[in-house]
Formats: sequence, structure tokens, C-alpha cells
Amino acid sequence: MVRSDFIMEVRRYIINPTERRLRAPWRVTVWLFLTGFGLIVTAGLVGLVGGLANLSGPTFVVGRQISVFAAGTAIAVGIGYLLDRRTLADYGLGLDRQWWRDAAFGLGLGIGLPTLVLLVELAVGFVEVSVALATVDSGLLPLTAFGPPVAVLILGAFFLVQATAEEVLVRGYLLTNAAEGLVSWIGKRRAIIAATALTGALFGVLHWTNPSASLLSVTNITLYGLLLGACYILTGRLGVATGFHVAWNYTLALLDFPVSGLRMGVSLLSTDATGPTLLTGGEFGPEGGLIALPLLGVGGAALYWWVRREYGAVELLDDIATPDLRIRTRSDTANQDG
Repeated sequence: MVRSDFIMEVRRYIINPTERRLRAPWRVTVWLFLTGFGLIVTAGLVGLVGGLANLSGPTFVVGRQISVFAAGTAIAVGIGYLLDRRTLADYGLGLDRQWWRDAAFGLGLGIGLPTLVLLVELAVGFVEVSVALATVDSGLLPLTAFGPPVAVLILGAFFLVQATAEEVLVRGYLLTNAAEGLVSWIGKRRAIIAATALTGALFGVLHWTNPSASLLSVTNITLYGLLLGACYILTGRLGVATGFHVAWNYTLALLDFPVSGLRMGVSLLSTDATGPTLLTGGEFGPEGGLIALPLLGVGGAALYWWVRREYGAVELLDDIATPDLRIRTRSDTANQDG
């Protein structure tokens, strides 16, 4: 009897008996393990198929990178969907009309801020620019075998998949689960703020190993992670964050700026930073310089304006920390039966 009570007590720490699913820390742990395993298997299968079909060259390499990103994201979402038993809207993926309006605003913001960087640096003499009308050089992706128009399109597809994947995984899944897991400890609002801070810090740390990374670049990217988190917790949708992230990376690359220290090799302009590295970010790009801070302020102000315009009020959404489950809990069933 004592042993049975002990087992039931341990079980309650692992499984929420009301919701009939793993508690948040265990769900995230299992999710990370299964997602990592799924990514390894996916990459192996793609490589195996390429080998059996005798595929090689830049087309296969680029296709492999994009397909692994896309498949990995689908696997992660699928595993999370099964473990969490949430609705897709609860991950910020309710693709309604407002979601697409938010995404359009995010795209505009993501295009506008890097363009503002270029104009400011050009005005103060921190950058030299020449019009190249699409050039393809060696970079992260092997695109030199393609003509400029095709290379530009492929780069857009790459960033669409890569940035969307990061938003779905870091904001949609991890932030949501972290907020839910912290509720019983510190309450809803503090849980949402803490989860946003934690995932923002994770976003910065994930870029620590990028070329030319520095303490300033990690700090800046952490702050941008907070901005992306705010896009989510103020709207309940990933539209603004996803649109902004995709357009930011893509526009930086097309303006010939490094993207978090990475040269993509495809650009519409030819730019050469000549200003102080502390301000411009040097080889890491604008995210690694002090110029990123006023841009952060502009982005935050634009987000405030948009949320107030579209949602009527700028406030944290408590629903971020409250799961919308696809199953009825026991209490729901009991209330209905009663």
C-alpha cells in the first residue's frame, strides 16, 4: 500500500492527472530528444537517397539543407503536437486572416530596418556602396552555379524555411511551454515575462558560435529575441515574428551585409563597411554593432503601434500560459456529465 502510494505520488510529478499528459519539463525533455533524433534520421535519409540516386553538386547540397530544415520543423511540430495535445493556434500557428496581416507587417518591418541601417551608415560615411544588380559569390550556400535571379530566389526560400523554423521552435513551442511550466511557481504574467526572457537569452546564445561573434553581438541578438518574443506574447500569433525574422535576414543578405556573421554570397548591392566596428558590427553585420540598439527601439515602437492599431490594447495575453488542449480534461467531462 505504501509502495503504491509512493508510485502514484511520483507519477503525479511526471504526469498531470487532470490533463492526462506529461508535465511541461518532461514534455520539453522528451520533445528535445525525439526532435534531435528525428533530425539525425532525416539528414541521414536525405544523404542516403542522394547517394543511391548518385546526386551531387550545388543543387543537391542546397536542396538538402532546405529540405532538412523543413522536414525537421515538421517533425518537431508533429512531436510537440502529439506530446502537448495542444491546438496549432496555441503555438501561434492559427493561420487566420489576422495572422497574415501580422506577417505582412512583419515583412515590412524586416525590410525597413536593414534599409534604414544602410541609409544611416551611408549618410555618415560608414559604408561604401556600389550597385551590382545581383551578384553571386562564395558564401554559406553553394549558389555560384546558379544565375543571379535563381540564386536570389533560392536564398529567399532558404530564409523562409530557416527563420520560420526558428520562430516555431523557439517562440511557438519553447516559450509557450516554459510559460505554462512556470505558472504554478510565479503566476501567469511573470511566467510569460520569464519565458520570453529565457527564450530570448537562448536565441542569443545559439548565435555565440557564429563567425566574428562577440559579447555585444550575443547581447544584441538576445534583445532582438526579446522583441520577437514580444511580437508573440502581445498578439498570440507568430505572424509578426515570422515575417520580421524572414525579411530581416533576407534583406541584410541582399544589401550585402553579413547575417549574424555569415556571408550568404548573394546580394543586390556591393557594400563595404568602413566605419568603426563597434558601431557597424564589422564582419558580424549590424547585429554585432551599437547601431542595432536604436533599431531595436524603432522596431519596438513600430510593434507597439501595430498591436494598438490591430488589437486595441497593448497587453500580455494570459492565454500564452494557458494550454488550449485538443482533449477534454476529466473535470470538463465530469462537469458535462453532471
